[in-house]
Amino acid sequence: MKWVSSIVISAVIVMSAGTAQAGLEDEKDINQGLLVIAAADKIRRACDSIGGRLFRAQSYANSLKDLAADRGYSDDEIDAYVNDKQEKAKMRERRNAYFESKGASNLDAQSLCVLGQDEIARGTQIGQLLKAK
Repeated sequence: MKWVSSIVISAVIVMSAGTAQAGLEDEKDINQGLLVIAAADKIRRACDSIGGRLFRAQSYANSLKDLAADRGYSDDEIDAYVNDKQEKAKMRERRNAYFESKGASNLDAQSLCVLGQDEIARGTQIGQLLKAK
């Protein structure tokens, strides 16, 4: 969880707590981007044959944060979300539901490796944040 921890934190920063939390929660494209990062992170951590593309993932996370800022969310609002345990739990649920929809399980490393290889081969957003070792 080394490189992606900082990336996920950066990406999760894109969301917000407090008064703007509900607003960012409604930003579908930003939340989809956060899901991409969360899925790539889990796949990379679970699968020894797949690594992460740190620079690309960090750039993607930064673009999500910039998008939120462009839509009027303050750094404080964005930063507050990083510590919101409920929102982190929701993102894990969404990530796990995505895995399940693709025939994988967050508890089965082999299924995540298969999914990761497929994401890489198809050039999906998730696959673009991963690389075969």
